[in-house]
Amino acid sequence: QVQLQESGPGLVKPSQTLSLTCTVSGGSVTTSYYYWNWIRQPPGKGLEWMGAIAWDGSTYYSPSLKSRTSISRDTSKNQFSLQLSSVTPEDTAVYHCARASDLRAATDERYDYWGQGTQVTVSS
Repeated sequence: QVQLQESGPGLVKPSQTLSLTCTVSGGSVTTSYYYWNWIRQPPGKGLEWMGAIAWDGSTYYSPSLKSRTSISRDTSKNQFSLQLSSVTPEDTAVYHCARASDLRAATDERYDYWGQGTQVTVSS
């Protein structure tokens, strides 16, 4: 029933900020006690959890990306968004949004619903 859809530019220039939005339907970003996540997969590599925003608006980030990552939400649009600053070609990946039932599941990359993913390429 829950569906998630990523949107945003597919090409970002180095040093700029990558911005993506996840639109949620069939559920609410404010429903207790879910965590709404951003995950990415570089080509030929595994999944990397980036961070999450919880039902109450609290945010959590991977230590390796915390300094560059910001996750926010717009409850009126039932959306949450990702901003990744100072991008380099190493940030090229398929970016997914997904829902997790708790924070441990989120960081363990166990999700009950996923978006289809969107390719983002960092290149000049």
